Amino acid sequence: MKPAGIVRRVDQLGRIVLPKSLRKRYKMNEGDPVEILVQGDHIILERYYPRCVFCNSIEGVVEFKERYICSGCLGEIK
Repeated sequence: MKPAGIVRRVDQLGRIVLPKSLRKRYKMNEGDPVEILVQGDHIILERYYPRCVFCNSIEGVVEFKERYICSGCLGEIK
């Protein structure tokens, strides 16, 4: 992980603001889902992509009965 050299304070509601330059660089727009991951002592923000409940793939994922499944696993089930 490379530090961006940007410091932000957490507000009273626990929010931080991602600088416009970072949002623009990583193509993050208002309303985009963001996943919060914890790795050791680090908090990582990632753009959220639904993953297949069977193989954890993010490719070709569709929603089925409030779950996500990829086309490969769907084909195996059929």
